[in-house]
Amino acid sequence: MGEFVSVEVADQIATIRLDRPKMNALSGQAQREIEEAAGIVDADPLVQAVILYGGERVFAAGVDIKEMAGMSYADMATHSTALQGCFTAVARIGKPVIAAVTGYALGGGCELALCADFRVAGESAKLGQPEILLGLIPGAGGSQRLPRLIGPAKAKDLIFTGRHVPAAEALAMGLVDRVVPDEQVYTAALEWAATFVGGPSVALRAAKQAVDQGLETDLDTGLEIERLQFSGLFATEDAKLGMKAFMEKSKAKFTGR
Repeated sequence: MGEFVSVEVADQIATIRLDRPKMNALSGQAQREIEEAAGIVDADPLVQAVILYGGERVFAAGVDIKEMAGMSYADMATHSTALQGCFTAVARIGKPVIAAVTGYALGGGCELALCADFRVAGESAKLGQPEILLGLIPGAGGSQRLPRLIGPAKAKDLIFTGRHVPAAEALAMGLVDRVVPDEQVYTAALEWAATFVGGPSVALRAAKQAVDQGLETDLDTGLEIERLQFSGLFATEDAKLGMKAFMEKSKAKFTGR
């Protein structure tokens, strides 16, 4: 698709593949290509699950520091909007998204993984938000998505210290969901993604929106978001097929409509 980011689709699973040697540093161009890839897989009705993958060696070591080092406040005030927009586009993919994390997922790489619904990490993977060591803070969602995922105290530990978290600790704190041998990371993500293929894609999108949007508001508003999504699904063919199959004690064959 682009110079640094490609989209490959097989068996209704899309893989957004980062390929910017040596460490998949997320340059401005790579960010734009990621945002474009997110739009492509979100809009493709044949895609039912998505994997974020940086290859066997590294997920992404962060935003390109060399590119940012010469920026002024005025430059970054503009660029930071585009930076966050790239990551938000990934977070808003209306399908299950799994980050397959190998090697380093640091800074922007960790923030990209946070945009997925689930994270599978290799045993030797390391994650973290080391921006504080540069005199900065996370700028692509880390200060917001990380505490929502693992709680404020643990998030502050990672953000304040900038330390790299090994896979086992990341699993214990809820930063990743599964840890597997390094060579099995992509296969494990693929097997997980396959469980969503053939599912009720409209309901999956509604469920993701209800959870994600509900986390951003109070309980009463969240319940109203749920009520509207729940009610709306009664207009879908999939809901009729699902309930009919339940009553007939058979397995529903969903159509995505």
